[in-house]
Amino acid sequence: MIDLYTAATPNGHKISIALEELALPYELHLLELGRNEQKEPWFTAINPNGRIPAIIDRANDSFAVFESGAILIYLAEKTGRLMPQDAKGRSLVLQWLMFQMGGVGPMMGQANVFYRYFPEKIQPAIDRYQGECRRLFRVLDDRLARHEFLAGDYSIADIANWAWVRTHRWSGVETEGLPHLQRWIRQIRSRPAVLRGIEQPSSNVLERADSQDKVEQFAAEARKMLETGQSR
Repeated sequence: MIDLYTAATPNGHKISIALEELALPYELHLLELGRNEQKEPWFTAINPNGRIPAIIDRANDSFAVFESGAILIYLAEKTGRLMPQDAKGRSLVLQWLMFQMGGVGPMMGQANVFYRYFPEKIQPAIDRYQGECRRLFRVLDDRLARHEFLAGDYSIADIANWAWVRTHRWSGVETEGLPHLQRWIRQIRSRPAVLRGIEQPSSNVLERADSQDKVEQFAAEARKMLETGQSR
C-alpha cells in the first residue's frame, strides 16, 4: 500500500496517474494547500520542502519519497514498468522527464502566477513565460512528429509532461498549429488509468478554464498561498 499525499495540481496528478497505470494500491490523503497544510510539521517530516506530492511506501519500511520526478522514478523502478531496463532506453525516458521537471513545469507554473494569480498584470512577465511555454510545446510537437510517445514506449516521461501540458489553457497558452502535440494530448487522455488518475482529486478547472466562477475560486485559493507562503 502506498500513501499518497497530494492535491489537485499537475504535479499531484503525475503520481495518481502513475499509480493507476501501475495498478498499485494506494490511499489518498488530500492536503488543503490554501490552509498551508503542507507546511505543518507532520508533513514536513515526510517532505522537508513542504510541497506536494509525497508518498510513503508501507511495503518498504514506510519509506518516504518526495519530489514528483523522484517519485515517478521510484515507482517505475519498484515495478519494472513505464521505464526501460536498458541504459539507453532508461536515459531517454529520464531526459524527457527532466525536460518537464526543468522546463515545462517551471515555465507553466510561472505563467500561471503572472497570468492567473498576481493581482497586478505585469504584461512583460506574462509574455515572457507564455512565450517560453509555447517554445517548449514546439519542442514536444517536433519530437512527437517522429515518435508516438516521447521516449519510445509510453512511459513516466509522457505522464509527467502530459499532466502539465493538458492544463495549457489555464496558463493562457494555446496548442493551435501543433498537431502532433494535440494528437498526443488526446491519445493519453483516452487511457482509462489516466482518466482515473486526474480524478484523484479532480481539477477540471485547470484543463478547461471555462467556468468563470470556478476559475475565480481556484485562482483566489492559489493567490492566498502566494500571499501567505513566505510568512509561514
